[in-house]
Amino acid sequence: MLDMDEYSASEGSVAFSNSSLAYTISENELVSDWLDGKTPQSISRSLDTTQSEGSSLYTLTQRLSYSGDENKERGNWSGKLDFVLSMLGYAVGPVNIWRFPYLCYRNGGGAFLLPYFLMLAVVGIPIFYLEVSLGQFCSRGPAKCWDFAPIFKGVGVAMIVASVLISIYYNMIIAWAQFYLFASFTSSLPWDSCDNPGWNTEDCSLKWPIVACVDGTQMSNGTCYNSDNHFVGVWNTTMFYKVTGKRRVSPSEEYWINNVLALSPGIFKIGTPRWHLVLSLLLAWILTFLCLLKGVKTLGKVVYFTALFPYVVLAILFFRGVTLESAGNGIFFYIVPDFRHLGDAKLWRDAANQIFYSLGPAYGGLITLSSYSRFHHNALRDTLIVGIGNCLTSLFAGFVIFSYLGHMAASLHEDIRNVVTSGPGLAFIVYPEAVTQLPAPPFWSFLFFFMLILVGLDSQFTLVETVLTGILDQWPSYRSRKLWVTLCLCAAMFLLGLPLTTNGGAYILNLMDAYAATWTLLVIGLTETLALSYVYGCNRFLQDMTLMYGSRPGLWWKLCWMALTPALILFILVFACADYSPTTFGTYTYPAGGEALGWLMVLASLIWIPFCAVYKLVQEDEGKTFIEKLKFQIIPNKYWGPALVKHRRKVDYVKDFVLDPNGDKRRLAYVNKAYSSSSYSN
Repeated sequence: MLDMDEYSASEGSVAFSNSSLAYTISENELVSDWLDGKTPQSISRSLDTTQSEGSSLYTLTQRLSYSGDENKERGNWSGKLDFVLSMLGYAVGPVNIWRFPYLCYRNGGGAFLLPYFLMLAVVGIPIFYLEVSLGQFCSRGPAKCWDFAPIFKGVGVAMIVASVLISIYYNMIIAWAQFYLFASFTSSLPWDSCDNPGWNTEDCSLKWPIVACVDGTQMSNGTCYNSDNHFVGVWNTTMFYKVTGKRRVSPSEEYWINNVLALSPGIFKIGTPRWHLVLSLLLAWILTFLCLLKGVKTLGKVVYFTALFPYVVLAILFFRGVTLESAGNGIFFYIVPDFRHLGDAKLWRDAANQIFYSLGPAYGGLITLSSYSRFHHNALRDTLIVGIGNCLTSLFAGFVIFSYLGHMAASLHEDIRNVVTSGPGLAFIVYPEAVTQLPAPPFWSFLFFFMLILVGLDSQFTLVETVLTGILDQWPSYRSRKLWVTLCLCAAMFLLGLPLTTNGGAYILNLMDAYAATWTLLVIGLTETLALSYVYGCNRFLQDMTLMYGSRPGLWWKLCWMALTPALILFILVFACADYSPTTFGTYTYPAGGEALGWLMVLASLIWIPFCAVYKLVQEDEGKTFIEKLKFQIIPNKYWGPALVKHRRKVDYVKDFVLDPNGDKRRLAYVNKAYSSSSYSN
């Protein structure tokens, strides 16, 4: 009897599968019967012994071996924790450190948590589980996992383009953090005073100290003078601002705006690249390249440090932060909700965007990472670990940031809402300012930015690996030259990121964050959920998952994928469109041209969905009419299914399932037109 695991290498027979039985047929017998117009009858049956090995998830996962790669061509994760730590590192990034606290800050503090948890339970975790299961089942990245309905291949291309755009500006954030890290190697931090003519102005807050003015003269413009008519400080900040029009600006904000960014007046006054930012960006891309040299083998080891050490740093910063004076005021603002914000469409859109942006669905990263998992890996366990862990990390980071925010507001005698004016400023203005109030400021500054770099690199690795996997899956011949492909990819994205190093680069980055990382992800998430649930069929997908995991997923997942998740995403999209307003960067409002540029970024990703659909229909040669072509494009082709023959043998719930679509003898075997007829006719 022919060993079915090795049948595709046999020269003497051809195999095909029907139900749970595996058949072997001699080549002469098959050809003679085929020419006579008959289905071969002289077959020897071999019971699929794998059905008796036990199908529980525990049994399946117990049989997993990490001594070698299960998939020799693509490779697999080397250890049990490699995958979950890579996903955790991918999900937990700078967005948890500065974006989540900023969204709370902007949307009424604790009021933001209600829609956030709702989106996590109904949208985030269900799509996360869907993508991880999809990638693991077919062992393919986002470019090639759409064989269950080829017309949706454009969704995968859109994911890759979105990952390109986001990885370009993500490394710019890492470059900023690196610049601050290097600036911390000094005895006195450069943003510690107002005595730097290179970037400090007359509005620097230390030049306008807050005083009680008990023994001095209180002027009508809010200032205070002593008996010698010498300026002492500001006794009323509200009056000072109304009369003079001056806003007291912290030294850290002036360092950020005037020195690091040298910010131009607007997005269309882009200026020239800043050499220190160019070098920082180059270093960020060199680190990315080095950590991706051997793909998941290198990545799986790097994440043991980059994914876990940031939690140590966060814990240290937390215990120091909560002991600061007035830290409780910041935490109170963080956790006490202002429910008036719940009627604001932007709050609900921000909650959905944060789930997509943080957990990572719709980028293609989850599909990429899970495509390197072993077939029977317990993905549900990892989904819950990463989903809940990511959420708790965001909450914990909020406590850290807001403890320092409360202390900073008290030091400046300002309301918490007024201490910072831009999103990334929570990391690059608030914390740098806060550490100047601590003993040994350079140490705390170094610790924070080192952590920020680590969490950023984790996410960046996966974004670039997603693009790289898409390229190599589409053109497998380049796998042998993966080193050069990786080098060229990193070099190209470095060059594309150079505009972000200019005087107007922060405006461009904010625009990319507001459009490429928001609207795009919502549309992709909605499309992929509908494609799997209604085109491929939710019940069929649940059968695929049962084959992998040994037990059928619960009703909750079906309810989410078929109803709750797409309905909520659609609701957010409609609500956000109805309440749309121009994007801002601090006090700067983007002009119409800037808005148009943002929508072009959205279009750069989403245009591939209809384009690839039309291309697939035009290239389809098995149907004469449009409807016939469409039918062939919304059903699985012969390549759909597990990557390995030994796993494809177990697909006993699909009649005449193709066992080895790439086998040399496949064109002589039984043809199922529902999957492909080209394998015989060619």
